Amino acid sequence: MIAMSLHGHFGHVQQVAQQARWIGACTLVLALSARSQPPPQPEPTGLVRIQNGIVTVGVHRGMGGSISWLSWTEHPQNVVNHSDPGRLIQQSYYAGRPLDRRSEGQSPHWSPWPWNPIQGGGFGSWAHAKILQRMGDGSLFGETAPKLWDMPNETAAAIMRQWTGFEPALSNTVVVRCEFIALRNPTNDRWGVARASPQEIPACYFTREFDRVRSYLGDGQWRDEIVSPGPPWRRASPPRNAMAVFNADGRGIAVFSPAATQPWNYGVHGPPQPSAPEAGPCVHLAPIDRALMMGPRFVYRYRYWLVVGTAAEVAASLDHLLARHANERADVQPQPPPQDLAR
Repeated sequence: MIAMSLHGHFGHVQQVAQQARWIGACTLVLALSARSQPPPQPEPTGLVRIQNGIVTVGVHRGMGGSISWLSWTEHPQNVVNHSDPGRLIQQSYYAGRPLDRRSEGQSPHWSPWPWNPIQGGGFGSWAHAKILQRMGDGSLFGETAPKLWDMPNETAAAIMRQWTGFEPALSNTVVVRCEFIALRNPTNDRWGVARASPQEIPACYFTREFDRVRSYLGDGQWRDEIVSPGPPWRRASPPRNAMAVFNADGRGIAVFSPAATQPWNYGVHGPPQPSAPEAGPCVHLAPIDRALMMGPRFVYRYRYWLVVGTAAEVAASLDHLLARHANERADVQPQPPPQDLAR
């Protein structure tokens, strides 16, 4: 984490700077019968990993249930940068007007700031997953009370849920389903009414070696993107809502987020070395959506996929996903379910 220099969450920050003088961002639980699924078992504190023989993916209870580990047989080292709560592969949302809360302890480096729940944690504090379960089909389910980014250790009035598993028939592909439930007070809330805000779906930070950025064009074709140090991050409009980062050996990770509706953020930060999960240097990639109903109470759901391997291996899996999920969009509802309102 940094104060006067880059913090991982700064990757979320450039999308709304031109609009409101604050800097903003800018399932896989298989359909098995109840009889075939034993009761979920709680996991101990710490990193919980699942694997399918090719890919290993892990979420961390002490990092808000965010994805903190991703590796595969040809690259057994972890590729997820987790040097602070703003990194990881995680949920991050923006709503409401920016507020100056420095008199209440808000970080001066992130003031004024909107309502910004972060799955991994806030400035100077980690979130903790309240529930982390291995499901009967081998996937993982987590539920987290996120932190507000700008305040040290302030829990947001919100719930984040995440289902993490493997895409059927694609051995190199992880699928993640996200659900965000805002539970602010609709009649007495300082951040105000609903407004359109850019959302990262999701925010991704990888180790620094993956600094070759390419947009996927379909049918095995790629477009090299210009890479420069950030922040501010560069922006690209991948025509198939899929971008990838590769290393010098030609191995990489693609993010397919069909619900993205805006140009994506991407870029590198820091020198090429060290390139390690706990190091400051990193590579950032974030699909962007603009949700129109991010008010005091709402539900936002979407899915994304992580695909690993060589460019040819990644392209083959992306073509498979595009044929089935290219038209998938985020689901935004203005009111949480009654059981969540009762919490």
